[in-house]
This record gives sequence, structure tokens and C-alpha cells, in this order.
Amino acid sequence: MEIAVLLKQVPATESLIGIAENGISIKTDDIKWVINPYDEFAVEEALRIKEAHGGTVTILSVGSEKTVEAIRTALAMGADKGVLINISGSGGYDGITTAKILSAIFKETPFDVIIAGQRAVDDDNFLVGPATAEFLGIPHISMVIKEEITDGKMKCHRTVEGGTVVLETPLPVLITTQRGINEPRYASLPGIMKAKKKPLDIKTISDIGLDSETLGKPLAKIVKMQTPPVRKGGIMIDGESAQEKAAKLVKILHEEAKVL
Repeated sequence: MEIAVLLKQVPATESLIGIAENGISIKTDDIKWVINPYDEFAVEEALRIKEAHGGTVTILSVGSEKTVEAIRTALAMGADKGVLINISGSGGYDGITTAKILSAIFKETPFDVIIAGQRAVDDDNFLVGPATAEFLGIPHISMVIKEEITDGKMKCHRTVEGGTVVLETPLPVLITTQRGINEPRYASLPGIMKAKKKPLDIKTISDIGLDSETLGKPLAKIVKMQTPPVRKGGIMIDGESAQEKAAKLVKILHEEAKVL
């Protein structure tokens, strides 16, 4: 079984995020970088599939050279090898372009199952996994909380509003993981030591047969970043009775809030 995991490195959720001077990116000097939390579920599920069915787990990522740290963490958890498409200096790509790059890697990388987190906690666009499946022309099941593989097919339980739905598809398939599918393991000290010797290929987009003309212009770009407006304090409405308080509330909503 050839299992691939799409992984992204993101700022830790406890990091204090500040806007850079250019107004379209964040300050990165003091940020702690980690595996995207939903991608941790993807790594763990890939390892469980390997333990149940045998095979190889390959970690794929598109990012800067710093992303090697996150890939090494996944290797320390038990993955077998990693591939990084180094886009340092490119200014970054949108979700669709990232999916084009990832799908191009699979021209050289065999796969039966591709697993990705359902979203990345930095941009929250829910896009890269489904778009990669679309470019590859394979089935995609999102928000998976349980999966099982039998006879060349995968049966998945996915969350929907108010419940779950069970879907089945033949392999190959791409799934995205939701919270609740598993509890990711910690990298052990022996695992960390072994990870240093596991293969990790660093390539450029030209190495996988792409260039800026092939990728085209991003469909989306960040125009401006700004912090949310400071919220004003609440107003306490006094009164001798409920009727008096209600009358004061209506007056405030009409004269000050201008909503009535």
C-alpha cells in the first residue's frame, strides 16, 4: 500500500501573530512553526493504514526550506520518506497553484491513498486536498472521521451537519481528515534519531516539470491584512422595572446604534 500525506507547516496556534510592514504578510521572526494540526491527524491515519496493510508512507509538502523541520517531525512519527518542493523566494502560492504542484509530484510518486488535513489553520481555505484530487482525476472524500480498507475499496464515515454519512469508493482515493479520526502519536526519541537518516528529497518546481508559465497566475492573492477593530465595552442598562429597561434599550438601539 503506497500512502501519501499532504503536509503544511503553519504557525503554532499559541503564537502571537503580527502584521509585517508590507501589510500583506505576517511577522515570522518569533513564530514557532509546527505541522498543521489537521495534517497531524493525516500522518497518524497514514501510519495506521501502513500498520494494518503494510506499505510506505511518503510526506509531501510545498513550502520554504524551513518546512524540512515539519517533514522531519512526521518522519520521526514513523513516516518513511519525505519530499519538499522548495518555493523559497517565490512569494508563495494560492491553494489552487499549490494543488497543481502537489499533483505534479504524483507523476513520479506511486500512490493508492492520499491523505490531507481538511484545512490548514493559517488560511482556512479547505481547498488544497480537494483540488489535488480533481487535478489527479481521483475520488475525494472530505471531513473523514473513520475509514476502513477492504478488497481495494475504502469506506469512510464523514461528518455532515447534524450527523455522519458513509461513503465507499475504489482506490486510489484522496481523503481529508477531521478532528476525532484518531489521536496523533508523539515522536519518540528513537524515532527522532531514525528520522535524521530517512530520505528527504528537496526539489524545485522545475524539477517536477513545472514553471511559472505552466502554473499561471494565482487566482487569489492577499491584498491587505489588518487587525480586527477594537470592540467597545458593553452598556449596562439600569431601571426600576423590566418595562423601564426595555424602553431604554429601544431608545439606545434607535438613537445610538441606529438599528431601529
